Amino acid sequence: MLTLTSLRAAARACAVACALALVVAPTTARAATRATQVVQVVQVGLTPTTGVAGVPLTAQLTVRSSACTTVAALGVGVRDAQDNNLDFPGNLTDQEICPSGITFTSGARSFDAGRYRMFGFYQDQAGAWHNLAEQTLTIEAPRVVQDRLTPTTATADTSTTAQLTVHATACMTVAVLGVGVRDADDDNLDFPGSLTDQQICPDGVTLTTQGRTFPAGRYRMFGFYQDQAGVWHNLAEQTLTVSGTPPQPPRPPGPTSPIPGTKLAWSDEFDGPLNAERWNNTKTNAYKYGDHNPNDDKLDRINPANVTVADGVATFTARPGTFRLPNGRTAWETGLLTTEGTREHFQVRAGDYVETRVRLPEEDGAWPALWSWREGDHEIDSFEYHPDNGDLLELTSHIATAQKYVRDRTAIKPGEWVTIGTYYGASSTVWYLNGKPVFADGKGVGRGFHADLILNLSICSGNYHPDPDPDTTSISFDADYVRVFR
Repeated sequence: MLTLTSLRAAARACAVACALALVVAPTTARAATRATQVVQVVQVGLTPTTGVAGVPLTAQLTVRSSACTTVAALGVGVRDAQDNNLDFPGNLTDQEICPSGITFTSGARSFDAGRYRMFGFYQDQAGAWHNLAEQTLTIEAPRVVQDRLTPTTATADTSTTAQLTVHATACMTVAVLGVGVRDADDDNLDFPGSLTDQQICPDGVTLTTQGRTFPAGRYRMFGFYQDQAGVWHNLAEQTLTVSGTPPQPPRPPGPTSPIPGTKLAWSDEFDGPLNAERWNNTKTNAYKYGDHNPNDDKLDRINPANVTVADGVATFTARPGTFRLPNGRTAWETGLLTTEGTREHFQVRAGDYVETRVRLPEEDGAWPALWSWREGDHEIDSFEYHPDNGDLLELTSHIATAQKYVRDRTAIKPGEWVTIGTYYGASSTVWYLNGKPVFADGKGVGRGFHADLILNLSICSGNYHPDPDPDTTSISFDADYVRVFR
């Protein structure tokens, strides 16, 4: 039988138990809910999607999670067509990931050409691995790209060289690199002088072929290469237009002068080898350092080999060299002829008429001239020419401080022949273009004038006229003769 006392004790026990139940039950429910929550890691970004065979790549993976969690490992996986594991190196370990996200950059590795599956992955704290969203990684084989191919025009039956500049998407060695030409019947007329076993890198390489002649017509021209597997690849095509031989201004039948009473006193028709008793081709005191003069906007370094004589023409050729000028620029090896320091030591003097017939150069940076010089002075410029002003000759007397820019779109053109003369009058210096006077300074050179002659091809350093285009490998200038009448 329950007594009143026992009933009261039971009631008190029930009240305490029920109160505890009301306190403990909600806490236990929240713990159970957390235990069933799953933290999700999501791939937000993964790069790259492309690459070049043999060129190391790094991957960049961005992920976030639904709640802060720590993963045992985080990385970027790669699989080839056979499901071989080619993962990027450099996984993260014990990495916390939160809803704000993190970005991970892997170590580098390279791949063969092909298509690959790429994905982020992580390992949770229980040791389970999880792959994230997949995408395709495409690796291309290295390829050669044609940057420039010249010329686009040529003259029939005249030897022409081609210049090809290419670069590769990654360093590679080709078995052959050359310049192809096809005529209307698809006959092979390639330029000779291809390169073999040539490495090509992203910074590029330039090939200058040997010369060949073509009949007048239109041709397809393109760079080509053969890869190491023996496969031939043609690069971008362009048209080479070969025109018939244009008429040149006729060479005078004999030495003549527009100045009455003068006769031929000295000349070089360039009909034979260069005459060492007549010309000095190594240095001049007009240049501060003898064979170079960077303080006068020149990239020149005189090289005797860069003046050649053939078929009645002296050709001055300039090419990039390796010599470092005092101002830090790299010199161009070029040609110069002067009467200074020779056994003949011929000098022009007051009353002389000097004439030359020259073919003007076409390339930017060219600076041909005929001029006089003695002991730092006595400079008369029969002409100076810059192809960026293609129809203009600069005629200057530094003795009288007189100058004229003569323009003539008919007579003065890049690549064309022109005859230029200068009369060193004691009271007036007079310049002639194709036998006709075009400028008189009215001051002259004075009766005691005498000076050496200089005929040369300088190269501009770019201060006043453009320096050569980086792709230019040679610049040329021709002289038919130099004559002095007295």
